[in-house]
Amino acid sequence: MTHAEIDSALLLALKVVLEERNVTRAATRLGITQPALSGRLARLREIFGDALFVPAANGRGVVPTPRAQALEHELLQVLAGLKRLVDPPAQFDPVTSTRTFVVALFDTPAAVLAPDLSARVQAAAPLAKLAFIHPPADVLDRLEQGQIDLLVTGPEGLPGDLMQRPLWADGFRTAQRKGHPRGVGPLDLDTFCTLDHLIVSSQGGRFAGVVDDQLLALGRSRNVRFSIQSYALAPLILASTDCVCTLPTRFLSQFADQLEFSDPPVELSDIRLALVWHPRSHQDASHVWLRQQFYLSAQLDVALP
Repeated sequence: MTHAEIDSALLLALKVVLEERNVTRAATRLGITQPALSGRLARLREIFGDALFVPAANGRGVVPTPRAQALEHELLQVLAGLKRLVDPPAQFDPVTSTRTFVVALFDTPAAVLAPDLSARVQAAAPLAKLAFIHPPADVLDRLEQGQIDLLVTGPEGLPGDLMQRPLWADGFRTAQRKGHPRGVGPLDLDTFCTLDHLIVSSQGGRFAGVVDDQLLALGRSRNVRFSIQSYALAPLILASTDCVCTLPTRFLSQFADQLEFSDPPVELSDIRLALVWHPRSHQDASHVWLRQQFYLSAQLDVALP
């Protein structure tokens, strides 16, 4: 006989008979007939190769054999383990959670979301940790494996088995330092093309982007003087030069006290971002909570003058 032949009904029958020392009372507790319980005991005797119980001398109930008594402690542990196995998971409590969350996102959404999201997590889950990483090449595999909890990216081109929810659609503004020599009036196309420009190149080192594509369609061009790879540098360079830079509105909103803004004189499609996760995590309580913090952070007011 092997352990695979023992099921929970047999183990529970053994436990109750050990406690009651009486087959009739044990059957009543188990909600089965006495013959049914006797059948389970017979099966247990076959599996363990021992009588397990013998009639009491006074004819009232049964007495466990030494083998049955030796099994009692292990039996309780096994049944407790089975109970833990099928019990619902413990409720997620952000106040006591020590979980580490990993979020993959690029600089633009990170610059918008990370400050508010970090503050929310620190206030509500003071023992939890939050890691922001650039999306690696194998980000989808790592989502599936649970190594990354959430991905912030464009909603297009994702595998159909992933789950996603829109975060926002963001337009563009053109920013300049306060006191810029051109003044603060509307920015026309001729002025836009004569100004020096700063661009953010996620690949690094490029001096053209979506704005230049639109200008090219109009038969125009601009003078891109500086190319940077980090969004964090943009407001610093703008503050110390006469360059202008056309960037997503939500990013620029954080620097409204340092910069001035105009509508760019070319039509640019909105940036659309979604929060993406694997179905394996969809019902996990801590994951649901983290997604909710994202939704709250994404709804911040970003109106610019």
